Amino acid sequence: LPPQFSGLLGTVYRRGNLSFTRDGNSLLSPVGNRISLFDLKNNKCETLPLATRLNIVCVGLSPDGSLAILIDEEGAALLVSLIGKCVIHQFYFHKPVHSVSFSPDGKKFVVTKDNLAYLYHAPGKKREFNAFVLDKTYYGPYDETTCIDWTDDSKCFAVGSKDMSTWVFGAERWANLIYYSLGGHKDVIVACFFEENSLDLYTISQDAALCVWQCDTELDGLKPMPPKDAAKEKKAAEDDEELLEEPKGEEIHGKADSSEQETRNKVKYSRVAKYFFNKEGDFNNLTAAAYHKKTHLLVTGFASGIFHLHELPDFNLIHSLSISDQRIASISINCTGDWIAFGCSGLGQLLVWEWQSESYVLKQQGHFNSMVSLAYSPDGQYIVTGGEDGKVKVWNTSSSFCFVTFTEHNSGVTAVTFTSTGYVVLSASLDGTVRAFDLHRYRNFRTFTSPRPSQFSCLVVDSSGEIVAAGSQDSFEIFIWSMQSGRLLDVLAGHEGPISSLSFNPMKCVLASASWDKTVKLWDMLDSWRTKETLIMNSDVLVVAFRPDGKELAVAALNGQITFWDHENAAQTGSIEGRHDLQMGRKELDKITAKQAAKGKSFTTLCYSADGQSILAGGLSKFVCLYNVKEQILMKKFEISCNYSLDAMEEYLDRRKMTEFGSMALIDEGGGGDEGVAIPLPGVKRGDMSYRHFKPEIRVTCVRFCPTGRSWAATTTEGLLLYSLDSGLIFDPFELDIDVTPRNIHKTLSQKEYTMAIVMAFKLNEKKLIQEVIEAVPSSEVDVVCSSLPDLYVEKLLEFLASAFETSCHLEFYLIWAHKLLMLHGQKLKTRSVKLLPVIQFLQKSIQRHFEDVSKLCEWNIYNIKYALAISQQRGMKRPAEETPGDEEELDSDSDYLM
Repeated sequence: LPPQFSGLLGTVYRRGNLSFTRDGNSLLSPVGNRISLFDLKNNKCETLPLATRLNIVCVGLSPDGSLAILIDEEGAALLVSLIGKCVIHQFYFHKPVHSVSFSPDGKKFVVTKDNLAYLYHAPGKKREFNAFVLDKTYYGPYDETTCIDWTDDSKCFAVGSKDMSTWVFGAERWANLIYYSLGGHKDVIVACFFEENSLDLYTISQDAALCVWQCDTELDGLKPMPPKDAAKEKKAAEDDEELLEEPKGEEIHGKADSSEQETRNKVKYSRVAKYFFNKEGDFNNLTAAAYHKKTHLLVTGFASGIFHLHELPDFNLIHSLSISDQRIASISINCTGDWIAFGCSGLGQLLVWEWQSESYVLKQQGHFNSMVSLAYSPDGQYIVTGGEDGKVKVWNTSSSFCFVTFTEHNSGVTAVTFTSTGYVVLSASLDGTVRAFDLHRYRNFRTFTSPRPSQFSCLVVDSSGEIVAAGSQDSFEIFIWSMQSGRLLDVLAGHEGPISSLSFNPMKCVLASASWDKTVKLWDMLDSWRTKETLIMNSDVLVVAFRPDGKELAVAALNGQITFWDHENAAQTGSIEGRHDLQMGRKELDKITAKQAAKGKSFTTLCYSADGQSILAGGLSKFVCLYNVKEQILMKKFEISCNYSLDAMEEYLDRRKMTEFGSMALIDEGGGGDEGVAIPLPGVKRGDMSYRHFKPEIRVTCVRFCPTGRSWAATTTEGLLLYSLDSGLIFDPFELDIDVTPRNIHKTLSQKEYTMAIVMAFKLNEKKLIQEVIEAVPSSEVDVVCSSLPDLYVEKLLEFLASAFETSCHLEFYLIWAHKLLMLHGQKLKTRSVKLLPVIQFLQKSIQRHFEDVSKLCEWNIYNIKYALAISQQRGMKRPAEETPGDEEELDSDSDYLM
């Protein structure tokens, strides 16, 4: 069964608004065309298994936290269940949407596009044919709308606009408030907020000005419209709707200059104060704001990366801090008012700040430019990535968080790898250095350089972790260093073109090097690095990879072919013609078709699966191909993205974008106007004329299989994508016969025939049933059951134990099982070590994680008990000396199994 998409790492925020969930413990962040949910209490991140067609620009979260509306750049909306993590309904708004907001009672939601506000009935708990029913359309602003805020009782909402005005509309037709227009600003309105349980309003503009508006009427003072007038207006709206193709609901037309007669006996607003943020003048454009009504806390973010905390209505400054050197694009405050989330789209930063303790709850940043390389740690627990921004980041696969970033490189990182111990990360860069980083102390402890400056394009370390090799793309040489001493051992010359890829044989001391000179050379490490063999190809070689057992070599060339070699005899054993499987897309500015462009494309990254039976291949395309090596056939094509905001996604040109003057993509709209970018060129009125908008091209730069064999990862334009087998309910029986049923398994178990029950449970292959059977075996019987278990089921039981460790709380019980199985069947398992390696590594990863957690806890408890004993002895409350060693032995025994 093919792996399913399981997570997106490496990118934490792109654009759009951040939203805290109802309990305030989780944060929703738009990442391109996907949405990530950060659980801040449990320190975990999850990417929902759904995607929009284009990048998400705004997210609306329902008050109960069960529904979310995701709207992309063109106005296509998805109604998503955050409980079931699935799409419920799709809707198209026909034009770009600026903001969306649910009413506090959850019955309505407002969407703003162009200069209009649309009020919809929110989807309820019952099933509906059409989830989005339009109720009212509000006219008023002359320019595009920018923000929305609701009163606490859902009776009214306010809309800010680029025409410097703010409009207050009634969600129902109130006799004394249908619409009200507020001015008072000299720039675009960025945010507007109602005071708690009041119609009083705060408006904030881009020139860092805050206006405080006082209303002469309370919320309870809003009078319903007389039934006669309401019925007359409703009938008029229905008559108009019959003539329209698209229903607009009831229309409310606001006027900025209402006559005195119209405003008599109506709600009136008066400006009681106006405040300015930038008295010092060191920051200009205000870009984002959020307000917490209960604590009266106003948070404002600026284009320079500075944010302010003010207490309203007195405008007292609490904090003024800088968190970035890029503009703050979005701010959100959680329900308690303790945590503030900031999103900076320029650098892809996501920060959650606890303002009272002045500490970070979350601080994450992806690679600024695209990722180029990745590598799994030997136990599959960590992934290291290298990017064009010169950063090396290490990610935890279970939490999806980056826990360390190394910034020592001065240029783009081209390759990264782990040593066999898993505690050292190596990276090669275009700055002419290979650096080794220690994951215990988080420091750069070795720097390898060449005699003459060289740009390193590839990197590899041997299975012992003692020898480091890097290939140069300008001097055509391979440099060999010693990890222990850091000295240069040898320089391998012989290639006549840039070195494109290196690979060490996992089982023998042989290095394979690929070059653009159409050769693959095999170097013998034990025989003074002499060339053992030279394999001649038909085209420039781009990537080379050894099978995990070291008996086969895969080579991908510029002509799109993947060839397989028996390197011992220098004989080709097979080939795959993969160019057609890449299925290139056509770029917006391409002059030739995708079919013609594909003739010059090829795979740029290869990786064998953990068992060596399959091979993954990726390149300049939105597809990653999985091939069966023996049969040489395509098993599955993974579409890594459906985001049409990226270039080269479509196979054919979009005719809607073609005009008589050529493609619309050629028309550069300039930029920087909306983002509040400082103007660097003299005489420029709007934005930065030197700015050029471009669409990133979809591509796969690196693919790697996890050593556990359960998942694989790819670095792409979107970020680091993980595909895993561990998802969903799958019925996958094994040697099933007619007598194997859950009832018979329970019957066998009640008769205490444990071995038979385990075998039957594995035949049915239901995870919950296997768990029930294994946990029913008494710990005293584990030894007997393990010794009588058939060899075929030992491997399956080990694989089950590895997955059970990740979720089960019966840690000691499962450790007994693992210990007995390995002790009794170790010799037999050793003969099949190559095949079983992924299972053993999966088990090691699970046990290692628990060992780290429990050992820390045990050490802390031992320290506390020793401290308590020392204190009690000081106070004269001495305990019998013979009891003390026993206590420590008990504590140490908890971690004995894990050792």
